[in-house]
Amino acid sequence: MDQPTVGILHPGSMGAAVAACAATNAAETLWCEAGRSRASVERAARFGLTPVATLAELLDRSDIVISLCPPASAEDLARDVAVHRFAGVYVEANAINPERTQRIAALLEPDATVVDGGVIGSPPVGGKSPALHLSGPADATARIEALFANTAVQTAVLGTEVGKASALKLSYASFQKTSRVLVALAVGMAREHGVDQELIEVASRRTDSYLSEPQYIAKAAARAWRWGPELEEAADALAAAGLPPEMLRAAASTLARWNDSKDSELSLTDVLDRLAQP
Repeated sequence: MDQPTVGILHPGSMGAAVAACAATNAAETLWCEAGRSRASVERAARFGLTPVATLAELLDRSDIVISLCPPASAEDLARDVAVHRFAGVYVEANAINPERTQRIAALLEPDATVVDGGVIGSPPVGGKSPALHLSGPADATARIEALFANTAVQTAVLGTEVGKASALKLSYASFQKTSRVLVALAVGMAREHGVDQELIEVASRRTDSYLSEPQYIAKAAARAWRWGPELEEAADALAAAGLPPEMLRAAASTLARWNDSKDSELSLTDVLDRLAQP
């Protein structure tokens, strides 16, 4: 099979690194410059992506398009793609709930073939190797597996039902990200009473406790602008399943106190101060 041309929408920290891995087995990896920031331009160049001027050109030249954007933008982006009647494979790889993924599939089909994707792990740089779980038509998921063969992105097919990959992603994210939020609350409470170091010492005696990693709270604050909307998506999925969403909505609300810390490198003290006094 000839190597496909791949388009990435858009080259954020995850999208650019994933696209760079796809480039191993692609003829070309494209991204659209229109309306993007200087940081995006620099990031895309660093990862060796080829710029095009318009979305229409990207879609016309691409056999496979991978959508990796903030959750709130996923459907708007899919609508923009649908206007151009894209006829290739569209990988909906955003952290959105299964119902939204299915709506996007309905929007793009039958012109496009939609594959549901869920990335679990850090961007594939510096030795990191995230998992890209896939669900959707077998021929299309096989093409995505081939695209990432022998790269740092490890693929796993969950079946043919669009929504399964999104469900797995949010199931994992709901625990992992909420757990980090609970650490911030626990350390914040302990610090208020002058026992934060004692709390960390107690937690360090237990294996695999997030409480023994308080330094990660600052990383959570820097990512809050992305994690909050993702937890709202997971809450919607819980509600749709008849399960209580309140804890995840509360975690999202807590993360919102850090929205102005986007991609920052603040100290633990600074982020706890912002949590206590937004």
